[in-house]
This record gives sequence, structure tokens and C-alpha cells, in this order.
Amino acid sequence: MDKDQVAAVLVEIGTLLELKGENPFKTRAYTNAARVLEGLTEPLDRIVAEKRLGELKGFGEALQDKVTTLVTTGRLPYYEELKASLPAGLLHLLGLQGVGPKKVKKLYDALGVDSLEKLEAACQSNQVAELDGFGERSQAKILEAIAFKRQFASRHLLKDALVVAEPMLDALREHPDVIRCSTAGSLRRWKEVIGDIDFLASSKRPAEVIAYFVQQPGIQTVLAQGETKASVILGDGIQADLRVVSDAEYPYALAYFTGSKEHNIVMRQRAIARGLRLNEYGLFRSTEETRDPALRVPCHDEADIFRELGLDYVPPELREDRGEFAAGENHTLPRLLEWTDLRGSLHNHSEWSDGRNTLADIAAHMEELGLSYWAITDHSRASFQANGLDPHRLRRQLKEIAELNRQLADRRSDFRLLTGSEVDILKDGLDFDDDLLAELDVVVASLHVPASDEGENTKRFIRAAENPHVHMLGHLSGRLLLERDAYKLNQQAVIDACAATGTWIELNASPYRFDLDWRLWQYAKSKGVKCVVNCDAHKLEHANWIRLGAGLARKGWLTKADVINTLPLAELRAELKRKRSRS
Repeated sequence: MDKDQVAAVLVEIGTLLELKGENPFKTRAYTNAARVLEGLTEPLDRIVAEKRLGELKGFGEALQDKVTTLVTTGRLPYYEELKASLPAGLLHLLGLQGVGPKKVKKLYDALGVDSLEKLEAACQSNQVAELDGFGERSQAKILEAIAFKRQFASRHLLKDALVVAEPMLDALREHPDVIRCSTAGSLRRWKEVIGDIDFLASSKRPAEVIAYFVQQPGIQTVLAQGETKASVILGDGIQADLRVVSDAEYPYALAYFTGSKEHNIVMRQRAIARGLRLNEYGLFRSTEETRDPALRVPCHDEADIFRELGLDYVPPELREDRGEFAAGENHTLPRLLEWTDLRGSLHNHSEWSDGRNTLADIAAHMEELGLSYWAITDHSRASFQANGLDPHRLRRQLKEIAELNRQLADRRSDFRLLTGSEVDILKDGLDFDDDLLAELDVVVASLHVPASDEGENTKRFIRAAENPHVHMLGHLSGRLLLERDAYKLNQQAVIDACAATGTWIELNASPYRFDLDWRLWQYAKSKGVKCVVNCDAHKLEHANWIRLGAGLARKGWLTKADVINTLPLAELRAELKRKRSRS
């Protein structure tokens, strides 16, 4: 097991102990240990092999033994026994918004609730409202959370799908009987949330490819296996389907199974208007359904299909019937952003607030990745739950960053850390005064405690955009994918305010957010609002999210010119000053 896998087990042990009512100091020891592991900058297996676990903060002999066992064997009997001592359904209850271990324990002890079904029944019979610490409002919120969870029960985050899909696609590419292969469906279109994973391959020996596919590591269950199709269940319960076609059929099948449904309908209509028929087997010189190879219009790839239908090639991310056909006809499809265009991230956290890594480790890691800059925008004081910085601590941090940048300059490195803050948008203004904000390179204004009123939230964001020291608005809607809906907010009105004030809007690359939503970027772009693709990183590995954010920017039709953090450092500094010069 690597450090993240071990950390996840330690966090779950802490949760299980809390469910059992153990001493809070004991439960906290596991969560604290997990945080220490997440912040490591060297491989955990090396630390274990060199018997240096005892050097880590909070690692007594018991924790050292458990972590060593996990790293060396991949299992921990203590964890397995602890898990088996509690009903499995209790952990499922923890997945509900607003339901923590203490509440789950009380529900189980008082009402015997150990499943979603039992919890729902207890709420509907008003038993939960009568428990101390709950009440009718809490009961109503739990029912809403249950309904929300069921609504997305078969949906999965893009990052989770990629983790299991990319190794399987690499394995298919290595098979000698596979000619071409790709993902398809919503994953290939880079949707923020997907259902099943679709794979497509071409081969002269489809049965051999299918047999190879169903034997891949990580498959929990084989649902179906035929000569040319197979369906399996992967880790985290994600279903994956593979179809194998001839190489002549491959371009048409890839276009068809990539979708979207709305895009495909228009494509078929365009074919019919030209006296053709388009389906998953080909583009045919016939208006009737057919699979006759003699009637198939030869197309080597998808670009040929689009060309035959009077269109420039439409990238998969744009195939949603949201303007791609007019742009394809008029040769105005944009050259979309590439993730390699991005030179850094302007919203990130360190151990000064709720991040996991030191400033020095962050600088070393981002420099090694070849980035040009990385802004440290730790939380402001109002975010006390995230160890937000007060003005005194922030100014201490500025001095440390200045010293690190001096060291970088001394060894002639072009990389720099930028100073900043993710400052809270409060009811009456921002969490820091303008004098302090003026000292920072980068200011991200975010709303963490919204009002229940749409007009009030909208007013707060607009007021923040009007502040000359605020460069960008962070995670505008506040949504958490598959967990929490967006705040009540007139997002178009906020976008208009950003256009009027020269304020940028973040595309938060956290796979739990992807906020601003891709559906709104065309509108923002039309108003001249610039995007910033930010990792909102809390540990070093989150720098990898820059690729995910770039994919969602592409889906929003954004180009290199639309995204601020494609600029070199000197040009970025000039743009950061431009907002303040408008006041």
C-alpha cells in the first residue's frame, strides 16, 4: 500500500472507533497520523524499510506496527476485525451530508438504525425528530440527503472513472489482437460525472480480446461475456462495457458510442439531408437502415465522417449540441486549451491553514514539475475550521515566501511562489481590509457560509467583484458533486459583474467541484470574463488536478487566450496589477 491508501485506512479506523464510542484521543490519534502520512514527501515504503516511522510525529509503537503491516502485506487484521464488529450499513450512513459518526452512533444505539432504509423509515415515523440533538429540521435534512444519495447512486466522479479506466485502456492497447481502442461515452466527452465506462476496440479476433478484457485486475464481477461484447463491475461499483468491432466499422462506432445523444441526433439528421444514413456500423449511401459494406462511405477516422457531413472535426468534449454544428460549418471551432498550456495555479493551500505540506516542499515539488509559479492562498481567519490565518500570521507567511523566493533567485531558478489569500466573503464585506489585501500578489474571494436567499448571495459576490484588490472569485456555486447542490445564486448576474469590473472567475479543478460549471463558460467568455484554472490544492498530489481542470475548460469551449494562468510570470504579474489600476 502507498501512503494515501494507508492514510485512508487510518482515517476509517478512527471513524470506526468513534462509532464504537472509544476515547476521542484514541480516535484522533489515527486521523492525525493519516494527516502526517499525507504530508510525506518521500515514499512511505522507504521509511518503513529503514525503520524510521518512529521519527514521525505521533507515531508510537502501536501505530508503527499497524502501518508496517499495511505497507508490507496490504492487510491489517486489527482493521478487518474492527470493521466486522460493526454493522456494515453504518459506514454507508456516514456518506450522507450532515451525518457524522456521533449522530450515526446515536441513531444506532437509540433506534437500531444500521441502513439507509431503516433511517428513512425512522424519519418518516418521526422517531428521529424526537431524539436529543436532532429535531424536525435535522430529520427533514436527513430525508433530503437520502433522496440526494439515491438520485446519484449509479453516478461516479470523473476522477474515479479515470483511475480505473486508464489502466484498462493501456492494457487493451498492449494486446496483439487490438488494432485501435479508446474510451467512449461520457468519459471521453469529459463529463464531470459519468455513469458507466464505455470502451471500444477494433480487432479481427474479437473473442480473444473479450476473453482478455474480463480477466483484467480490478474486476469484481463479470456481468456478461459474449463474442463481441462484455460488461463487468470494477472497483467502487463502476460498470464498464467493452464492444469489439471490425476496424472498418471502428470510426463510426467510436462516434456513435461517444455521443452525446443530442449530438448524435443532429449528426443523423445531417446524413439524411444528404441522402445518407449514419449509424454505429457506418455512413451509408442509402436512406434506409443498412449494414451493407458495399454501400459504406469509406472513412478512416472520425474526422472523415465530419467532413462528409459538411463539418470540421468536433472534439469529443464539445459534442453536446451546444453550438458545435454552427461552428463546424463556419470553420469557427476554437483551438481548445491544452493542459500543457497551464503554467501554474493561483488558488492553493499549505500547512499554514488546512493544507498538508510546507511552503518549501510545495516550492520544490512545483518547480520539479516544470511549472512557472504557484500561489499560496491559505484561508482567512473567518474559516476557523480550516485554521484560517489572521493578519499577523499572514504577514509572517509573506516573509517566509519572500525568503524562499530569494533562495530560488540565488540559484537562478525561474520558478516563484506567489503570495495570496482565499479571503472569505462575509455578510458585511471581506474578511481582510483593503490595506492587507493590497500587500498580496493574488486575492481569491470565496463564499463558504452562504445565505439562504439568492439575492443576498448574489449581492455578496458582486460586492466582492467590485473590490479592486479581488482578482478572482473562487468556486462560484459552492457545489460538491454528488454531495451538495449549488448555492442559491444568480450566476449570470455575478458573471456580468465580473465582466464590468475585470474580475476573473475560477474553474476549480478539484474533481469534487469543477466550478464554474462548463455550461456557463460560453456565456462568461462572450462577456469577456477570463478563466483561471486552479487546483485548489491541499497536498502535493493535487497538482495533478490541473489536467482535469483543463479538460473541463475545453468542455467550456475555452482556449489558451481565455485562461489567465497560461501567461508567463512577468505577463501574469502585469495582469494582476491591472485590476487594481482600474479603481
